[in-house]
Amino acid sequence: MKNQRHEAILEIIAETPVATQELLIKLLGERGITATQATLSRDIQQLSLVKSRDENGVCRYMLPASTAAEKSLFAEAVLSVDYAMNTIVLKCRAGMAQGTCAAIDAVNHRGVVGTIAGDDTIFILVRTEGDAKKLTKKFKSELFPEK
Repeated sequence: MKNQRHEAILEIIAETPVATQELLIKLLGERGITATQATLSRDIQQLSLVKSRDENGVCRYMLPASTAAEKSLFAEAVLSVDYAMNTIVLKCRAGMAQGTCAAIDAVNHRGVVGTIAGDDTIFILVRTEGDAKKLTKKFKSELFPEK
């Protein structure tokens, strides 16, 4: 149950700006998941969520890797993102793939089975093609927000 709740929390904060625990409890309830405020506080701590302003200035819960500084490092390293079936491929500047891959691993994205990096390419294996599509969309939105 805890893993299911954690996955739902991560999905919710990725899709919706959530600024309060009360709103998060409500959104979890809409997915059929009940949680007390005390349980949610523990979940937030275990998931290492932070409350910060996003690129639009909205205060919300997010993963630490979603901070502006880390996004800019990611944007500096990654040149393109694509997927085929359940494998995501990130093309990076020469010599930057391994560090970028370590940063991706640290975030523990939903559905990721494992990663591997060379000098300028990262392969990310995810469980399903749907997971690949969602994560590719997330990466592209961070890299190319105007598209």
